[in-house]
Amino acid sequence: MLSAPESDVSRRRPGTAWALVMLALSATASLGASPPTEPLDLSPHRGHVVIVDFWASWCKPCRQSIPWLNSLRARYGASGLTIIGVNVDAERSDADRFLHDVPIEFEVVFDPQGNIAKQFKVQGMPTSYFIDRSGKLAETHLGFRDAKKDEVEAAIKALLDAPVH
Repeated sequence: MLSAPESDVSRRRPGTAWALVMLALSATASLGASPPTEPLDLSPHRGHVVIVDFWASWCKPCRQSIPWLNSLRARYGASGLTIIGVNVDAERSDADRFLHDVPIEFEVVFDPQGNIAKQFKVQGMPTSYFIDRSGKLAETHLGFRDAKKDEVEAAIKALLDAPVH
C-alpha cells in the first residue's frame, strides 16, 4: 500500500510523448458513470496543461491538496489547465465518503486495482504529474505542503504561458 510522504518532493523528468502518457488501461469512469469501453486516453487534452493527481481516501494531505486543485482549476481552467484526479481506493465506498467531505470539481477516474498508478509508478499520496501543452511530462510532485503552493502554482503558470513545441 502507498503511504503518505512526510514532505513534498519535486523532480523533473525528461519529456514523455503523449503516446507514453496515453493509458492503455480500463478504468472506472468518473463521477459514478459506468466503466468505459475504451482505454483512458489523455490525447483529447492535447494542447492543454494537464495535471494527473493521484489521491486516496486515507491520505491526509489529499484533504488539503484537493481543495487547492479545485481553486487552480477555477483560476486557470479557461487558460487551458485540465486536472484529472485518479483515486486508488480498493473500495469505491471509501472514495465516495471522502468525496462527500471533500468535493472534487474536476474529472475523477477510479483505479481500484492500481493499474494506472502502476503505469505512472506512483510512490506515495498525493502524487501529481504535470504534462505540458505538447504532451511532455514536465514535473512530478510527490506529497503536498502548504508552504510550497506558491512555488508549484508558479510552475503551472509557466507551463500555461510556455509556447507549444
